[in-house]
Amino acid sequence: MKKIILLGYMGCGKSTIAQNLSKITNIPFLDLDKCIENKANLSINEIFEQFGEIHFRKLEHEIFVELLQSSENSIIGLGGGTPCYANNHELLKSDDVTSVYLKASIDTLYERLVHNKSKRPLIANMNEEEMREFIAKHLFDRSYYYNHAQHKVTVDNKTIEETVQDILEILA
Repeated sequence: MKKIILLGYMGCGKSTIAQNLSKITNIPFLDLDKCIENKANLSINEIFEQFGEIHFRKLEHEIFVELLQSSENSIIGLGGGTPCYANNHELLKSDDVTSVYLKASIDTLYERLVHNKSKRPLIANMNEEEMREFIAKHLFDRSYYYNHAQHKVTVDNKTIEETVQDILEILA
């Protein structure tokens, strides 16, 4: 059982890259947030609203461990905060795991997120300056955890295809 884990900040391209990688490798893509929603029968927002973040993080950790223990090969896209809680960053180093941090600059993340921020509850109500500051602070706080990934692929100024190719080279 081989697990390819993609992690990074929201907007770095985890889902898009994972879907494309999945098509090329024929390894199924599992979005951790979608797996949580299916198991809880609630949206991520509803879980946060009804039970709070601590409950969500427990659920997230349990389901992440379940996915890692599955006998199926899979590409797992983590939520932006997943590596930062419940020692999930330690799970990125397992023998049967290839973890890849999709590293994006503040400018790249800002440009990608500013156009669809209504779909992102954390930043939906921020103005441009608040949003840039929020991304910068969050990225700084989370980089320690993200950097536990075995590999880093920079996504700035790259097409989806170029990023997927970088990951395929790591997997080769």
